Amino acid sequence: MRAFVTSVFVLLFILLITGEVPAQEAVTFPAPDGYQLHADLYGKGDRAVVLAHGGRFTKDSWRKQAEAFADAGFRVLATDFRGYGQSVPGSRSEDWKHYPDVLAAVRYLHHAGAKSVSIVGASMGGDAAGDASAESNPGEIDRIVLLGSEGGDSPERMKGRKLFIVTRDDRSGDGPRLPGITEHYRKAPDPKKLVVLEGSAHAQFIFETDQGARLLEEMLRFLSEP
Repeated sequence: MRAFVTSVFVLLFILLITGEVPAQEAVTFPAPDGYQLHADLYGKGDRAVVLAHGGRFTKDSWRKQAEAFADAGFRVLATDFRGYGQSVPGSRSEDWKHYPDVLAAVRYLHHAGAKSVSIVGASMGGDAAGDASAESNPGEIDRIVLLGSEGGDSPERMKGRKLFIVTRDDRSGDGPRLPGITEHYRKAPDPKKLVVLEGSAHAQFIFETDQGARLLEEMLRFLSEP
């Protein structure tokens, strides 16, 4: 009884401080090489979404978007790449091939009963999402959202429906990102869609701008279309 009261108190304290509901469930699952990955699971439903974070983020950065997707009826899995957040040990320099981790998340959701699985990948996570789509079996990945990302090395091999989203003035150290994303969009097979938002924010940072509401709306519309 005392443990139950303590748990309730902790939950209320979190709600008071953050104003947010904690993730429904913390889960772990193995990558193909046995590496244990950590993720937060939100919501329920037959349709599922993997959230793959950018290089300056962790799974916790997706909380607000994950809750919005869960409210829309999706089962949502926000993952930590190896070397990030809770998925340690590992290093960003040694573990750069992240697409197996994304595929492991997709297959975890299918094994858990999801009838369709999509991916939302931001920046580095978008590259991993695109490569995962290229390496996936037919039907494993329903659709992908590539946020500020070219979608990996093989856009012509990506499967399923594709939504590329980028801000018009997003720049990397090598220059504007829009030309490279547009070129990969051109190479990707149909069905596909490109949305260019105003501003210069990159990937998940767009949520912190006045384009954040539209970005979430575009994503939800794309993921919910029949």
